[in-house]
Amino acid sequence: YGPPPGPDGLIGPRRRPPSPRGHSHAKCTQLALLLLVVGAVGAGGSYFTASSVGTWYAELHKPVYTPPSWLFAPVWTLMYLFMAVAMWLVWRQEEAQEVAQVTPPQMMWAAQLVLNLGWSVIFFGLREPGLALVEIILLWSAVLATTFVFFRVSRPAGLLMAPYLLWLTFAAVLNFGIWYGN
Repeated sequence: YGPPPGPDGLIGPRRRPPSPRGHSHAKCTQLALLLLVVGAVGAGGSYFTASSVGTWYAELHKPVYTPPSWLFAPVWTLMYLFMAVAMWLVWRQEEAQEVAQVTPPQMMWAAQLVLNLGWSVIFFGLREPGLALVEIILLWSAVLATTFVFFRVSRPAGLLMAPYLLWLTFAAVLNFGIWYGN
């Protein structure tokens, strides 16, 4: 009684495996979403930076190792790209393991993005290099933890976070120099 079993021995409707095209589309959508998120954080940071870079920041005493202003935008663009791709790799790996809920690596990545934006608000928006120094130490710690967790999930994701950690190390030293010199 009822339908005969299929070749897999199961009775009832069969789920089709996802088409490679649909799966590829989902991966591209995820990456696009992550690029939009980091782009929004970068735009938010730029909003606060733009209001101070030509005025207040220009008048600060800066250490001799301060890079030229034109260098910051391309470096941060690259760092944001690396952050997005790293999170995407972690997300894909977690999907392959059928993890459906928000995971600690995802929460850590989001937290470091909030801290990233917070630094721009404090340093450029509030014009408080001392408070920004405390905040960048928290940011650096969050990125270090995120990098280690990413390495455990996806080695390439961890490697993509490493340049960001190095850049933040330099940014923290620069932040200290500006705070100390002013």
